Amino acid sequence: MTETIKDSVKAFIIENFLFGDTSYELADTASLIENDIIDSTGVLELVAFIEDRFGIAMADADIVPANLDSLARISAFIAAKSAVPVSA
Repeated sequence: MTETIKDSVKAFIIENFLFGDTSYELADTASLIENDIIDSTGVLELVAFIEDRFGIAMADADIVPANLDSLARISAFIAAKSAVPVSA
């Protein structure tokens, strides 16, 4: 995969929540919720994207700001979930 997790998530956020406005400076640690980039419906869209793009099944307990409130947190969450082997 030539595109990093962060690049993929950032592209999704710019396209879907910033409507393609690449001039917006989206810092890795900036809160997506506090900066009014995403709302509760946006979180659900983000979850659907993560599940579809990265093949991760997210439990309700995973859908918290600690995992989804910034590019850095989202990237770390996806990387951690991707590294965990699926138990049979």
